[in-house]
Amino acid sequence: MAFIVKVPGINSALVDTSGCRNAGNAIIKELEKDNLDVEEIHVNNSNLEEADELIYKNSLDCFNEKPKILFLGGDHSISYSTCRAFLDYCTKEKKEKCLVVFDAHADCMDLWEDNKTPDHEEWLSSLIKLGFDVENIILVGARKFHENEIKFLKKNKIKQIDINSIEEDIDNIADTLMEFCNGKETYVSVDVDVCDPVFAPATGYAEPGGLTSRQLIYLIQRLKKVPTLRAVDIVEINSEKDKEHNNLTVKLGAKLVGELLS
Repeated sequence: MAFIVKVPGINSALVDTSGCRNAGNAIIKELEKDNLDVEEIHVNNSNLEEADELIYKNSLDCFNEKPKILFLGGDHSISYSTCRAFLDYCTKEKKEKCLVVFDAHADCMDLWEDNKTPDHEEWLSSLIKLGFDVENIILVGARKFHENEIKFLKKNKIKQIDINSIEEDIDNIADTLMEFCNGKETYVSVDVDVCDPVFAPATGYAEPGGLTSRQLIYLIQRLKKVPTLRAVDIVEINSEKDKEHNNLTVKLGAKLVGELLS
């Protein structure tokens, strides 16, 4: 069974993601399962550098000690810290790695400056600049791009799978993703906004035309079968906002967690 780590990290300049802080607790409550192996990284979101370092150190310990980890955010900025730990772990252990990102956005604003902790709009470009191999990254479901991101993606030749390809032949896409991960330590990052707002309304940057919840669940079910799957994060669920939507987004998060635990 996966080791669950609640990571209530928040780092956003343009949109209020504070409602994501309690998503981990809301998801676990919705699961209604006993005997879960859970811990929380108690971050101070008023000190971003300290929060980043705390998440990084705790995540690195997890990679050293646990066979499979499930991180519950928080907004997508936490993935910079957890993936930084994943990168360092794989480098130390001399293991080939890959990163599969489900997201409506590229999160590659390319605005990272020295001594600045990357926020949820630039965590992926920051990770790439840190040294994560671009050929081992694939972005799934992105459909809203800033001009800076388009330039960054083209320059770095980031692999992408668009919504239309999934709609046309989801089984083939699942096969492609599993082949991409074959033989590599695998990290899967799931921003819930990859889904259409009909299925995941309570998130910071909802974008129309996304995956159905069934499509996302199916792709996660397939990726769960990858023997080298080491970590999954689920982020950007605003559990406070979701109270207006009958907890539909939290329920989707709980369904994903339940699939990964089964």
